[in-house]
Amino acid sequence: MQAGGLIGLFLGFSLAVVSALTQPDELKQLVEFMCITPLLCAAVLGPFLGWRRAPPPPPSDPLEAVRAVLEPFNEGQGKWRVLSHVRSDGRTVRIDLHNSTQALAILASSLPFAEEVPVKYIVGRGERGSREPLLRPTVLAHIEQRVDLHRRRRTASTVEVLPPSIIEHMEATHRMHRRLFYLLPIILFFAWLELRS
Repeated sequence: MQAGGLIGLFLGFSLAVVSALTQPDELKQLVEFMCITPLLCAAVLGPFLGWRRAPPPPPSDPLEAVRAVLEPFNEGQGKWRVLSHVRSDGRTVRIDLHNSTQALAILASSLPFAEEVPVKYIVGRGERGSREPLLRPTVLAHIEQRVDLHRRRRTASTVEVLPPSIIEHMEATHRMHRRLFYLLPIILFFAWLELRS
């Protein structure tokens, strides 16, 4: 409903501008466009936009399952440990691969979880002056061999692997945005023709 109302607000403002340019004396019509169009779009487009199926949330916080799998890679205090290097916000698991001598083994063991939940690997910038300059390119090379391009995301210091369910949801959202992008100018054009006549 909110998305439909927002689109209606944009459409109502656009129609009001068209109305003001073609029929500047019709103040009542201008106000109707500004007030009624958002409500109408919220009622009509709201259910249409609600057809998008959100990716199902994980049945439980994946943190404990990931930590249990990575427990054998503990290296002791001051080095890599699951308690300090594996965290979660309830949806995304974040694994810091710094301070580990078994980064690729940790990566290989945790990558299957990316089929269900997003997994973000903290690998640094990979610059020459950084703590572990080879960590980022090593992790990237491993992921690129095993994960499709559209499921990978890179930022300055992390590499994230997304599950297929989130990718499908994002693609459905983009398709809907494209349809609306094509639809709104057509509506405005026909409104302009109607107001001119």
